Amino acid sequence: MATQPSNFYEVTSVENFQSLLSQDLKRISLLNFWAPWAEPCKQMNEVVVELAKKYPEILVLQVDAEAQSDISESFEVESVPTFVLLQGHELLGRITGADAAGLANLLAQKLKSPSAIHPQSHTEQTPAPAPTEKVETQEELNQRLKTLMNQDKIVLFMKGNPDAPRCGFSRRIVGLLRDQGVNQFAHFDILSDESVRSGLKVLNNWPTFPQLIINGEFVGGLDIVQEMIDSGEFKELVGA
Repeated sequence: MATQPSNFYEVTSVENFQSLLSQDLKRISLLNFWAPWAEPCKQMNEVVVELAKKYPEILVLQVDAEAQSDISESFEVESVPTFVLLQGHELLGRITGADAAGLANLLAQKLKSPSAIHPQSHTEQTPAPAPTEKVETQEELNQRLKTLMNQDKIVLFMKGNPDAPRCGFSRRIVGLLRDQGVNQFAHFDILSDESVRSGLKVLNNWPTFPQLIINGEFVGGLDIVQEMIDSGEFKELVGA
């Protein structure tokens, strides 16, 4: 592979992935899901390195789809190569297959607007809300988040709902809860409310979802819940 630029990283774990992605949630990230045995990936890996050099303002994450299966599952990657373009945790686009031209065009399209990378200038800003529109203050948002977190003994903030999860991590944590006999719990689809989604990341100091709340307190995400189940701590907490 060509010499790797400074904005290019090979993902080594879920924690490493989350850390890299959460460093700047306004930054655009290109995820390259690949496999060492797939011949089309070899050429596309070279393309990705060149794109990383061309666009130093983006973050490029190289993800071995099999070695990092949890990440692949969360993005519903079914074949390689697959390319996912994000801004923070928001999906901007997706390319499946060795489509170098399509990938280059997608990047060029999303990066041509200054607002995609930098905050809007004063002259570019959209009109302010009408004076009659009530804007939720940070204090009001935090109170609403606390209310949501205390709506039941167990509350799961996830993507989608328990019967139709919209990411692999959410699907797996629902499965873990049900395997532990936890069939009754409140849930909130964070895709339905951006204020809740962004507010919980700050309030709980946790950049990803799902987030599990027990007795009004943040417990953790999928990995933490799995560790607690393995240690027996989860049963004690739920039964408390």
